[in-house]
Amino acid sequence: MQKPLNIAVMVSGIDEEYQHDILQGIHEFARNHHINICHFIAFGGMLGNPNHDAGEYNIFNLVNYDKLDGAILLTNTICSSSMKQTILNSVQKCGLPTAVIDQDIPGCYYIGIDNYTAMHEIVNHVIKAHGCRRINYISGPTNNPESLLRLQAYRDALSEHQIPVEEERIFHGLFRGQDGREAAEAFLSSELEFPEAIVSANDNMALSALITLESRGIHCPQDVIITGFDNIRSARNCTPELTSVSRPLTESGRRACEMVYHHIRQKGEQERTVILDATPVLTESCGCKHCMSDSIEDFKRNNYKIIERYNIDVRRNSRMVCTLTESDSYAKSLDKLKDCILEINCESFYLCLCENWAGTFNNAEDGSTPMDYAFNDYISEGYSRNMQVALAYRDGKFLENVPDFETSLMLPEIYEPEDAGKTYYFMPIHFRERCLGYCVICNSTFPLESASFVSWVMNISNSLENVRKMRCLSAVVKELEKLYIIDNLSGIYNRNGFSRNTQELYQYCQEHRVPVMVMFLDMDGLKHINDTYGHKSGDIAIRAMGQCLKLACKDGEIYSRFGGDEFLVFAVNYTEEKAKLLELAILEEFRNYNETHSNPFDIEASIGYHIEVPQPDMPVFSLITLADQKMYEQKKRKKTSRYLRR
Repeated sequence: MQKPLNIAVMVSGIDEEYQHDILQGIHEFARNHHINICHFIAFGGMLGNPNHDAGEYNIFNLVNYDKLDGAILLTNTICSSSMKQTILNSVQKCGLPTAVIDQDIPGCYYIGIDNYTAMHEIVNHVIKAHGCRRINYISGPTNNPESLLRLQAYRDALSEHQIPVEEERIFHGLFRGQDGREAAEAFLSSELEFPEAIVSANDNMALSALITLESRGIHCPQDVIITGFDNIRSARNCTPELTSVSRPLTESGRRACEMVYHHIRQKGEQERTVILDATPVLTESCGCKHCMSDSIEDFKRNNYKIIERYNIDVRRNSRMVCTLTESDSYAKSLDKLKDCILEINCESFYLCLCENWAGTFNNAEDGSTPMDYAFNDYISEGYSRNMQVALAYRDGKFLENVPDFETSLMLPEIYEPEDAGKTYYFMPIHFRERCLGYCVICNSTFPLESASFVSWVMNISNSLENVRKMRCLSAVVKELEKLYIIDNLSGIYNRNGFSRNTQELYQYCQEHRVPVMVMFLDMDGLKHINDTYGHKSGDIAIRAMGQCLKLACKDGEIYSRFGGDEFLVFAVNYTEEKAKLLELAILEEFRNYNETHSNPFDIEASIGYHIEVPQPDMPVFSLITLADQKMYEQKKRKKTSRYLRR
């Protein structure tokens, strides 16, 4: 079978009608020509949080252009100038056949409209037909070519009619609905006289401005004319109908896919640039006639479908939040997620996680703690070398033990010949700028038809982040517990550790009449080492004592640093002979250490031990005291140690 063609689509915010209609045209052509469309989707600029945006736009770093046959870019939907430039640099560097919609990029096919002429006609109409002189403007992003052309048309139209261009009457937004609300509030609070008309660079901003002004008692078109651009469904079906510019978005997508396909299949020469018609639609919001394209019956039917779909989305999203919130482990989260995947009716689904998505919890040589790694050791740009397939669904069943794959492949499935003609949606899984991985949905209407798609994906991200934090917390608790019972200098139990680990065992010995051996060790000459060679040398000596005890105690003994230069060993079922052998083993480890290390001192200790079957009312510290006394007797018997001769 012939290798499938894989064409990437880079786009942000597919919940908007502009992106939706363009993608419909792309899909239509791709289905008829057995092309895989791999969407790489971000929802940047949605929350006004730069860290969140960084996590969203990171999905574009996943794209391996060497593995693709072509690309279609909706760069004007991407708010990040740096990411937009990164994408353009990448496609131009690799020479990939690329079509760009609504932005003319050298070396790429360009599908656009005459933004300047269309906006110029709208502003001219407001001036000439309705006699407006005070005209405010809601602009799009300052780094967007379409936005700049429309703004220039507004400026030129005013100048041609000898109307001064007042910069205070221009509000710069990002093509979002919230920009229209903010613009309306800014115009209301301005010291300038309120405008007779508000011209907007797109419909979303115009509609939000209209609703905001209506809520303040300012009606359109009686009190102010409002116009938009794009003629989206909401603009056609609102009251009043919005004067706007109609543009063939679905045709733009279809032509873009066609141009890339013809280039790949070498169908002959074709024009690099296609400019489609954009037609002003003059209707109620500027005081012109009613020209609603939908009948009342169609409007009611479509409106019911929208409301019903919204209700389904809300219920689905609520169930998902509730289900995933209850999951307190990684395994439970993945298991609960399976039900959520079945609800979206997809052909396949993959949850791909970075190798270190949960952070690194081992201590490093630099003394870093699990907390340091859990919060600081993560990927914020790009992905790990390999991806772990945490969850895979295909052919109506969830797959087990799917192998990891090189991230450069993006998704191995897309190269299978029998999988041609499919639509894949790659979405980032992240928490703020922390990259966790990505998910891929294949052949589902859910991403394009559901307003809650972005929330659905965010729920997965938040669930994994909660699991990651629980793992982190567990590691930190273990670390704190370790710090509570482990002596950080010698690396063996401290007094707390000794008490915690001997308590239950000692009670057992009391109840069952089992003999207990306690050995007390007092290091010889630690003060001399500190005074003569410095406290660092003293620390070396203490660490050496701990190391020697670890090597000598091989039969389940519990050993600890009791404090300062004092050490303990606790053991059960010990005889006098066994205790003596342990003492000799410890002394042998001292000799081995002294012979193999070039310290200016020897490691030695006075040792005493006591063996007894503990009585029910006898505390373990009574045995420690008896062992301490025997140790002290040995220390007194020592005339001059080899250590002190040095």
